[in-house]
Amino acid sequence: MPEIDLSHRRQVLVEAVRDAGALAMDYFRDGFRKWEKAADDPVTEADLAVDALLRDRLLGALPGDGWLSEESERAPHAVDQPFTWVVDPIDGTRAFIEQKPHFTICAALVHGDRTVLGAVFNPATDEFFEASLGGGALCNGQPISVSDKQGLDGVRMIGYRAMFDDRHWRTPWPPVKIHMVNSIAYRVVLVARGDHDACINLKPQNDWDIAAAELILREAGGLCTNRNGEPYRFHGKGGMNQNVIAANPVLQAKLVAKLREFEPQMPKKD
Repeated sequence: MPEIDLSHRRQVLVEAVRDAGALAMDYFRDGFRKWEKAADDPVTEADLAVDALLRDRLLGALPGDGWLSEESERAPHAVDQPFTWVVDPIDGTRAFIEQKPHFTICAALVHGDRTVLGAVFNPATDEFFEASLGGGALCNGQPISVSDKQGLDGVRMIGYRAMFDDRHWRTPWPPVKIHMVNSIAYRVVLVARGDHDACINLKPQNDWDIAAAELILREAGGLCTNRNGEPYRFHGKGGMNQNVIAANPVLQAKLVAKLREFEPQMPKKD
């Protein structure tokens, strides 16, 4: 990919996401209306307000760019634009509704089929993760990197505890330390910072869920793929990138291999 000057877009992104986080916190503290878009799919007025702010700020500064967001319609001209903003205004809406500090504002800039800028902001904890392609990853302005954990024994894992039950695996896991937060993007950037060694999520994820976090992890020295070890392709048109397997490259390859033993067992009915 030819060299791209991302400095102006990065400045616009950082300022817009920080302001979006401040707006989200106003709702978080003062209250908000909520409803369901579909069964088991909640949304709040904060999601929509943050979405509108980001759209106004990003496309206002860069009107020729495309737009893809969980909470608003695609910009009419977005289909074939070289740059597209991919946004999840609040990733972890359930945590937001439950007043848990585990939600993030996510925005990524996609060029071709790759993310070139990404920001994931947890305004409740004031953790601002960002990265540019080839420029490294930062949290609150400081460089971050993944852990150097090489084996499965003792892995600090972010994932659903029930998934690691021995009955789902042909051979049991060694001892692992399991933690969980609601936002998938927050899980991935916590791995990028080395707070945890790995993240596994086998539920399908949309581009807006992971585009920004995947770049931050990659620039921190990590690797994130689907369960088959296949890389993501973000093209600014939406779609599902199946699963999230995130860690440093050595551990990530071992996790992909381990997942070949996964045989989920349904609870028996009485």
